[in-house]
Amino acid sequence: MPIRVFLLDDHELVRRGLRDLLAGERGIAVIGEADRADGADQAILAMRPNVAVLDARLPDGSGIEVCRQVRSQDPAIACLILTSFDDEDALFTAIMAGAAGYVLKQIRGTALVDAVRRVAAGQSLLDPTVTPRVLCRLRQDSDQGGRLAGLTDQERRILVLIAEGLTNRQIATRMFLAEKTVKNYVSSLLSKLGLESRTQAAVFATRLGN
Repeated sequence: MPIRVFLLDDHELVRRGLRDLLAGERGIAVIGEADRADGADQAILAMRPNVAVLDARLPDGSGIEVCRQVRSQDPAIACLILTSFDDEDALFTAIMAGAAGYVLKQIRGTALVDAVRRVAAGQSLLDPTVTPRVLCRLRQDSDQGGRLAGLTDQERRILVLIAEGLTNRQIATRMFLAEKTVKNYVSSLLSKLGLESRTQAAVFATRLGN
C-alpha cells in the first residue's frame, strides 16, 4: 500500500510543489489537501492518511494545533510540521503536540521525501539545524526528575538509549532482549511519563541529563 499523505499549507504554489514532488515518488500518494486550519483536523481524520504534512503558521491558526487535535483522536496519523520559520518555541510546542517531525521549508526535495517515509515508518525526525538550540533550552529548564520515580530500572536504561537515537531493534540487541519486549517497555515508559512519542522521550531524557 502506498504512503497516504495529506497537505496543509495556505500557499497554493507550495501545496502544488509538494503535491508534484510527493506524487512523483513511487509508493507515495497525496490523498487530500487544505489551505486553512479551520476544519483541517476533521478532513485529516476523515481521510486517515499515514502522514499529514502541516504548515506551522496559517492565517487562521496553526498547523501545530491541528497536529495536537489529530493526534489526540488518532495517534496512528504521523504529523510532519513544515515551516519557513527557524523558531525554537514552535519546535518545542510541536514536539509536545505529538509531531513526529519538524523540518524547515529550505529542506531539499529528496530530504523531504525521506522525512515523509521515515515518519510513516514510525520514526521521529527533527531538523538538525534547530534541534541543538532547543535541547539547550530544555536543559536549562526546570528539573523534571520526580517523574522518573515510577519507572523501573529497565525502563530508565531504555529511556537513555532512546535519547541516544537507538531504534527498538538496536536497543534489543544492546540489552539482549526481544524486540517485542523492548516495544512493550517503550510503551510503558511513555505512558508513565505522560508522553506520546519517542521524540518527546528523547527530549525529556536529554533535559534530565543536565
